[in-house]
Amino acid sequence: MAIAEDYEQVLKGKYPAKEHARKVAKWLLEKGGDKTGTIYLEAQKQKLHEDNDSEAPFRQRRYFFYLSGCELPDSYLTYDIASDKLTLFIPPIEPDEVIWSGLPMSPEEAKAKYDIDDCKTTKEVNPHLASTAESAQSTIYAIPEQISDGITFLSFKDKDLEHLKSAIEYCRVIKTDYEIALIRKANVISTAAHVAVMKAAAKAQNECELEAIFLKSCVERNAKNQAYHSIVAAGEHGATLHYVYNSSPIKDQNILLLDAGCEVDCYASDITRTFPIKGSFNEESLAIYKIVLDTQKQCIDALKAGVLWDSIHELAHKIVIKGLLDLGILKGDPEQIFKARTSVAFLPHGLGHYLGMDTHDTGGNANYADKDSMFRYLRVRGTLPARSVITVEPGIYFCRFIIEPYLKDAEQSKFIDEKVLEKYWSVGGVRIEDNILITEDGTENLTPTPKEIDDITQLVKSGR
Repeated sequence: MAIAEDYEQVLKGKYPAKEHARKVAKWLLEKGGDKTGTIYLEAQKQKLHEDNDSEAPFRQRRYFFYLSGCELPDSYLTYDIASDKLTLFIPPIEPDEVIWSGLPMSPEEAKAKYDIDDCKTTKEVNPHLASTAESAQSTIYAIPEQISDGITFLSFKDKDLEHLKSAIEYCRVIKTDYEIALIRKANVISTAAHVAVMKAAAKAQNECELEAIFLKSCVERNAKNQAYHSIVAAGEHGATLHYVYNSSPIKDQNILLLDAGCEVDCYASDITRTFPIKGSFNEESLAIYKIVLDTQKQCIDALKAGVLWDSIHELAHKIVIKGLLDLGILKGDPEQIFKARTSVAFLPHGLGHYLGMDTHDTGGNANYADKDSMFRYLRVRGTLPARSVITVEPGIYFCRFIIEPYLKDAEQSKFIDEKVLEKYWSVGGVRIEDNILITEDGTENLTPTPKEIDDITQLVKSGR
């Protein structure tokens, strides 16, 4: 797909559960797995709040969804590798429940809706497992912490509770057209919400007003679920990477950092924009914004299949160092600053992460025990395959808690000009984040949200 409008056409089809099941089975077999084995997965259970009889918010297990496309709770699935048969098990009709909630989906309806070969009720799970095992004398593949007490694998010759989770996590990195279409659609909806916030910012009195506007814009486009808790941070609150309060007054702060994205059918968007609340950057925030935008553009331009993500992260730091040197915040030799890791004081997080069913998606091979501060929080290590989706989200932050220890360290402080730095504390933080599809020859940006200086300032001014 090359244009955003194509996603609706792709989404007229079914979620490719069978294709995913085959990918997972292939991974298992390549690791020496049993070609007569059976894959077993469970949906998340519907739970009640612990202190009353109302239902807690439901979030489907992503491992189950990847091989089913089914958002129903209390369901199960099996995939028989030898026969290539994918079977879904859904809750049967419970008359007492129908009174309150209406008729549930029937097996016939499920078979028509989902990319499966058969659908039965959950009462048939154990008999089905027993008949499958006895006929094949084979291996059952399951995730150990996701097996209900009433489920038995006694009839299987072998149990492999080690490899299935890894297999799914690996396969999820490389996206099908349908998955890319879902992420694209989530980006389009979230873009409308970001624009709505920009237009409302000048009149807002509180961060929570703007969070509400974002949520409203998503919900009215039938995207009721957020991929993560929004970050709506005015002024110095933007220096907190995962600011969660979203409840402080908006008064004389110059900029607002909005990190927010909806999900569509379990697939996430993850977008950050930083913009002037009243429509005009001040000198300091504009200077930082230009560095971050330039960093993001250069890093995206350097991406293609097979590139080492670690090196793109290093590139981001080198561009940030040059920008901060030009402003006088940093001083000295750029290579020495890079080797000293002084730039980590201003860009402490990783450049990005895989995106899919989870905001911080699987398969990144992060190493949080890395002693190198520049790479400790980098969520993706290694080369990027074609058809993976990754966020590119450089930022520059003026967080006293992070920077002040550098100022007290003789080896670090020699690279920082405190007098110049003093002018920038009120900026808080600037981050710009897009969702990037990796292709064989380069990239496609799935995020159409405005970020050019003239575009965002005009949007904000249009709402005044």
